[in-house]
Amino acid sequence: MKTITAAELDRKFDDGEDVSEYFDWANARRVNWEHELVELELPKAELAELDAEAARLGTTRERLVSQWVRERLEMKPAAE
Repeated sequence: MKTITAAELDRKFDDGEDVSEYFDWANARRVNWEHELVELELPKAELAELDAEAARLGTTRERLVSQWVRERLEMKPAAE
């Protein structure tokens, strides 16, 4: 496994280069988070905007919605 600085890895990744050689895949593990499937109804126009934003950010609509929900929940004020 090759090593480089975090800044160089970020640059290569942002430039679309394959950075897999810099990861130790033999010791990679997946975090076992519990998930629950939910349905969300949106107007077609909003869904198109959501898909466009996900494409712009290079992610999926599911990950983007999950990220937005997580960010919003982290912003909530402390219980009074």
